[in-house]
Amino acid sequence: MSTQGEFTAEGGCACGGVRYRITSRPMFVHCCHCRGCQRETGAAFALNALIETECVEIIKGAPGAVMTPSESGNGQTIIRCPVCHVAVWSHYSGAKDKIAFIRVGTLDEPDLLPPDIHIYTVSKQPWIMLPDGVPAYAEFYRWSQEWSAEALARRAAVLKR
Repeated sequence: MSTQGEFTAEGGCACGGVRYRITSRPMFVHCCHCRGCQRETGAAFALNALIETECVEIIKGAPGAVMTPSESGNGQTIIRCPVCHVAVWSHYSGAKDKIAFIRVGTLDEPDLLPPDIHIYTVSKQPWIMLPDGVPAYAEFYRWSQEWSAEALARRAAVLKR
């Protein structure tokens, strides 16, 4: 795995009004199959790359924040284009705005970040076939069991700030 700073990728919304760059490889990539993510995206799952917000640079536009309900009951802040309203990333209450959950589908090259894990598979659509070799959990998992030591250290460092 590349270390922080050796990876960049760009993405944006559907209309091009918001463009962003991530300046580090994400800590981890979740493919979440919970009903909340299905409802929110209108798709079978949400694919989110977790990265320090400080590693997300807005290169065009001024995205807006919208507070929305979440399955946890704590809500999440979704960062959207103010014109086309596409969600480009979100922040969950546990990490506040310190960690961005980049919507992988908004990247120019989304195939750069396949999922490291599938979560909440208890509610996945029955026609979704999970790939061999990628961890899958019926609900959530323990960070310490799945994340690399480097990613855990990054997460701990950003949450202390």
